[in-house]
Amino acid sequence: MVGMQDPEALEALKEAVRNMHGSEPTWIASVPVHETFQGETVWQGEVQVYELTGHPQAKRCYAWSHATTGTKRRFYAVLELGPVKDAVTAVRAAIVADAKRGAP
Repeated sequence: MVGMQDPEALEALKEAVRNMHGSEPTWIASVPVHETFQGETVWQGEVQVYELTGHPQAKRCYAWSHATTGTKRRFYAVLELGPVKDAVTAVRAAIVADAKRGAP
């Protein structure tokens, strides 16, 4: 487990979780993830793990963001449901969803 990110970044992720899932997140951990495909890195970074209060199905959410154009960021907040069991499977699910949508 890695130490907590800077408070401003964590607050932005918490706000993304609130907006996307309508639940109150409580930060519990940072998990490093390095996802590869055919020997190439497809994503590497820290995923923030949150306990959720008020969500009807999920108890946890995995959140991260990455820079897009200029100063904009793309936020991800993946619920721990179905095949998503941890930070790694959350990143994999997001990669697959982006590929299906044709997102960069």
